[in-house]
Amino acid sequence: MRLLFLGDIVGRPGRNAVTERLPGLRDRWQLDCVVINGENSAGGFGINEAICDEILAAGADAITLGNHSWDQRETLVFIERQPRLLRPVNYPQGTPGRGANLIDTRSGHRVLVVNVMGRLYMDPLDDPFAAVERELETCPMGQVADAVIIDVHAEATSEKEAMGHYFDGRASLVVGTHTHVPTADHRVLSGGTAYMSDAGMCGDYDSVLGMQKEESIRRFIQKTPGARMEPALGEGTLSGIAVETDDRTGLAKRVAAVRLGPNLEETWPRFWD
Repeated sequence: MRLLFLGDIVGRPGRNAVTERLPGLRDRWQLDCVVINGENSAGGFGINEAICDEILAAGADAITLGNHSWDQRETLVFIERQPRLLRPVNYPQGTPGRGANLIDTRSGHRVLVVNVMGRLYMDPLDDPFAAVERELETCPMGQVADAVIIDVHAEATSEKEAMGHYFDGRASLVVGTHTHVPTADHRVLSGGTAYMSDAGMCGDYDSVLGMQKEESIRRFIQKTPGARMEPALGEGTLSGIAVETDDRTGLAKRVAAVRLGPNLEETWPRFWD
C-alpha cells in the first residue's frame, strides 16, 4: 500500500495547499490512504464542520486532531456524526467522538487510524501507551487491518520515539505531530514500522509555527498580552511523510519525507515517480 500522512494544517494557507495539491498527488502517486492532522485548520485553532468536509473532499481518508480539538465548540457536536474525524484516544471516557477507527479506503484496503496525545508538557490525559495498546489488541495489523497509522500528538520527541519503538512491528507508521517543524529522522525501524518525530505542518513557513511573526515576536519581547494570534497568510507548504508498505504484512518497506511549497527545500518520494 501507499500511505501519505500530512502534518498539522494551519489556517487558510495550509488548507489551500491541501485542497490544491492533494487531488493531483493521489492520482500521481496512486495513494491508497491519506491521513491529515487538521487541529489548527480553522484560523489556527481547531476545526469546524465545513473545513472538515473540505479536507475530506480533497482526498483525505481520515483527519486527526490534538490539544486544539475543542477550540471550535461545534466540534463537540459534529464529531459524533463524522467517523473519519478522530480526537486523541486517551481523552477521558465520555468525551465526544472516537480516537481510533478502521477506515475503508477507496482502494478497498482497511486502515486502522489511531490518534493519541502525549503527556509530557501537555494536558495530563490517560496513559497514551495503554490507550493505543488497547486499540491494536482489538484490531491487529495483518489480521483485521491491512495497515495501521498512529498519530502521536506530543511535545517531547523522547515520548514520540518511545512510542515508535514500543509499537515497532505492530504498526505501519508512527508519526509525530504538534510542533509544526518537520524532523529529518524519517526511517524504518528495526521491526518494520515507519517513524518520523514530527511531520511538520501544512501552512506558511514564513511565520512562527504558521502564525504571523509580528505578534509572536512581540509576545516574546514584551511578555504582555496582545492581539489574538492569527495564521500567516503567505503561500502554504505541504509537509508530511510517504510510506510504502508490504501488502502481506502491513509493515513499511520504504519511507520518504514530503515537502512541497516555498521556504523549505522541496522533497518527495522519488521512488513513486
